[in-house]
Amino acid sequence: MKKILLHVCCGVCAFASIERLKSEGYYVETFFYNPNIHPYQEYLKRKESAKKVSDIIKVKNIDGKYNVFDWYKACKSLRDEKEGGLRCGMCYKLRLRETFRVAENNNFDYFTTTLTISPHKVSSYIFEIGKLVGNNCFLAIDFKKKDGFRKSVQAAKELNLYRQNYCGCAYSRRDRS
Repeated sequence: MKKILLHVCCGVCAFASIERLKSEGYYVETFFYNPNIHPYQEYLKRKESAKKVSDIIKVKNIDGKYNVFDWYKACKSLRDEKEGGLRCGMCYKLRLRETFRVAENNNFDYFTTTLTISPHKVSSYIFEIGKLVGNNCFLAIDFKKKDGFRKSVQAAKELNLYRQNYCGCAYSRRDRS
């Protein structure tokens, strides 16, 4: 059975993604690494929700460090970019690079991300970045497909998971207001 490390942004996105990977025969562990999430209380809510899903589905979770300063350093010059633009690309790259590092250090065969489950994100953009940082270890899976987003929203309601109303960073929060 091939081992895959799944980068998880929140519990809502994690549920259907984990279920799909398991149904396709992968051994799955999750990696919660999101130094972009602001404020810290929001980060804790999403982390708790992701852990709840991991516990329910019975997969091991690895917690990454919350180093918001690395994220600001990487993305500060792009703060005026619109959602989905270069700033998001830099954010994806930062998170996927760390996911690849953890996957390599822990002998995973592959890594991927739940980011593609969102109808607000362009999966092909995420795939380009994943392949760039992860050589041949990145699996380009569009979790929106096979009704993934609907399933994740349904599971969130049934499990009473916290569901956020913005992507996560201070700039997306600012633009939402």
